[in-house]
Amino acid sequence: MRVAQRISRFILKCIGWKANLNVEIPKKCVLVVAPHTSNWDFIVGELMYQSISADGNVNFLIKKEWLKFPFKYIIGPLGGVAVDRGHSNSLVNQMVAEYEKRDVMRLAITPEGTRKANSKWKRGFYHISRMANVPILLVYLDYGKKEAGIEKVFVPTGDEEADIQFVKDYFANFTAKYPDKFVV
Repeated sequence: MRVAQRISRFILKCIGWKANLNVEIPKKCVLVVAPHTSNWDFIVGELMYQSISADGNVNFLIKKEWLKFPFKYIIGPLGGVAVDRGHSNSLVNQMVAEYEKRDVMRLAITPEGTRKANSKWKRGFYHISRMANVPILLVYLDYGKKEAGIEKVFVPTGDEEADIQFVKDYFANFTAKYPDKFVV
């Protein structure tokens, strides 16, 4: 067991959280994380993932400016993937290119796109999954039960509206840190 895995398990236990993993984590996938209503979600999610993952490899999107000195020495090893907002390519195309370049890419995305109430979820995760031909793992954070985990692998069918509704319905059963800010 990795040191980071032991430490993450210990911290989760100390704060009363439980981590669940009921599926195999492939080398390439999109991790859709919800509900997302607080900055604490990143910390809880990272601790959960590190505690259950054999290799701890997870990526997240961050503005390219954050991957310059001195932050690149912290954010890069944590899994930050630079996003060039000024580049003409779309974010989806940038991420598909990253999947093509890497042997391992597990990109964590919050579909709400904000910590505020938003019923109109961003669909980039869906398009990245389809274009990169990788599955979606549904990662939940349940503050009511103090549980976080991955229990569902979802492969998009191509019916975008039905697929997005399926994902929303799945996450509707979990309690956000701030329930009034989570809308499906």
